Amino acid sequence: MLIRRGLHLRVESGLLSGIDLASDDPGTKIMVSVLAAVLEFQRDMISENTREGVAAAKAAGKTLGRPTALDPNTATAIVEAYRQGAAIKALARQYRVAPKTIRRVLDAAGARDLPGPLDTPLVRPGELDDALAPQVDVVLDVPGRLADLLRIAGDEVVRLALVSGRNIRRGPGYSVRLAAPLALHRAVLEQSAAAADSAGPAERKAHRVYAARVAAVQATRLHGS
Repeated sequence: MLIRRGLHLRVESGLLSGIDLASDDPGTKIMVSVLAAVLEFQRDMISENTREGVAAAKAAGKTLGRPTALDPNTATAIVEAYRQGAAIKALARQYRVAPKTIRRVLDAAGARDLPGPLDTPLVRPGELDDALAPQVDVVLDVPGRLADLLRIAGDEVVRLALVSGRNIRRGPGYSVRLAAPLALHRAVLEQSAAAADSAGPAERKAHRVYAARVAAVQATRLHGS
């Protein structure tokens, strides 16, 4: 494609300095093919290692994502206080957490009618584990703005998953096409909530888009089980 458009891709420094990767000569073609094969192999190895890491973590009883900020007893007290008329912001100040944390506690208990804009879609414990085998990968596109945030704020499993994903260009932006167990997508969504909430409107919109994609897959799996 570069050749047809009369464009060149010349390496400026390093071992391949001065080589035009868009050249049509046989030597350059085979070198580019070898480099592409090596990169594809590396991506496949990272993806395999990510899946093995997720499986090992689940087998060890670990929960993907960041630990919860509130213990079960505190969560129960928050739900009872909310049902008695306490405001979300007041509860957040009382327990020294963000309002979105209070909303998640309330949604997990079914105490609110409508979830907040950045809440993770409600999934009761055990429902998806029974409906979806852990080895089954779900392909979803993570908006580039969320991927950029999570490469810094995400945990090691999420960062490795994003590295193994495939970048998909969408106009001026991009997405990361991620093939991973739904549990990992939920961890990505949970971690992106905190990151997007402290960023700007574009990041919060990107979170809502991704949340809708995850929720659609969850609904399909649950209804089809």
